[in-house]
Amino acid sequence: MQYYSQMSRFLNEYLTTAEAADYLRLSERKLYELVAEGRIPCTKATGKWLFPKAALDQWLISDLNERNEFPYPPAAPIVGGSHDPLLEWALRESKSGLALLPEGSESGLRRLRHNEAMIAGIHLHNTEGPDEGANVVAVANDSALADCVVLSWCKREQGIVVPKNNPLGLTNINDVARKRARIAERQAGAGAQALLLRLCKLGGIDLQSLQRGVVARTGDDLALAVREGRVDCGIATRATAATRGLDFVSLAWERFDLVIRRRNFFEPSVQALISFARAPAFKDRAEALTGYDVSETGQVMLNR
Repeated sequence: MQYYSQMSRFLNEYLTTAEAADYLRLSERKLYELVAEGRIPCTKATGKWLFPKAALDQWLISDLNERNEFPYPPAAPIVGGSHDPLLEWALRESKSGLALLPEGSESGLRRLRHNEAMIAGIHLHNTEGPDEGANVVAVANDSALADCVVLSWCKREQGIVVPKNNPLGLTNINDVARKRARIAERQAGAGAQALLLRLCKLGGIDLQSLQRGVVARTGDDLALAVREGRVDCGIATRATAATRGLDFVSLAWERFDLVIRRRNFFEPSVQALISFARAPAFKDRAEALTGYDVSETGQVMLNR
């Protein structure tokens, strides 16, 4: 019964064209005009327009705010999205007052859409097509994030986390499949899981054919599972492997970016974090953790 309740709630988060028109008290024709002009939050799935209910509510509030009739509700002082060791350290050391809620990249974007987070940390990957710029493309194509800035946080090294001395001699995802290594996964919507899917696609590997082990909520949980011997390997960052005393097989460098609504960009908490990232201590910490390139930290990648 609980499953059906949760599914019903999920479906109700997205309205059809007819439902959205009724909810906004507009004609469907007027609604299509707003879609064509890019003035209303929506997304297209299987050829049909869907309208996130929470984003429609925010859109109405935004219109009122532009006419100075109603203020924006304050965003929760939370950094959602993917976990990153350097970001976690910087949030603590900068005294920003922002809390970290690492649930995966897509979850962070969802919380940002619903005003449940002030920042989302993301590292997205395409299973098909070019992987470079996936973060910017995802935000640029999401009408519910039309007022967002994408800020470069770092480039970081992703790969296979393995026990000390790499006892199975794994060098790539094909070795993981061929040697039947038990691999930990991340939850759906996590950037590391998207990378695993991309690697499988490029290697011609069926994910279902892998010896899949635990599902870890964070990279650190995954590394702990490897260290405890519950699995043989998993996809995570070099920094995550290093902090747990594990070995690492490099596979790719990826962008880890922060997504922030423009109205929250100059909040003292956000500015405290950004300012701290310019300090020498930040670069020193990145070098100590290993697997980071912070040469572009703070650069604006997208300003919609």
